[in-house]
Amino acid sequence: MAKLYIKKVVAVPKMSPRNSTIDFILNYSKAFTILKGRSQNFEIILN
Repeated sequence: MAKLYIKKVVAVPKMSPRNSTIDFILNYSKAFTILKGRSQNFEIILN
């Protein structure tokens, strides 16, 4: 008969991003503009 193996549950530390990472992602997403055409959408990055 097969042996049953039980893994101990390892506590995973709560991971959270740094504030600089969140600011970068938010600013990057604000730089996008989406233009809707007849059959296509265009994503443009503003400088």
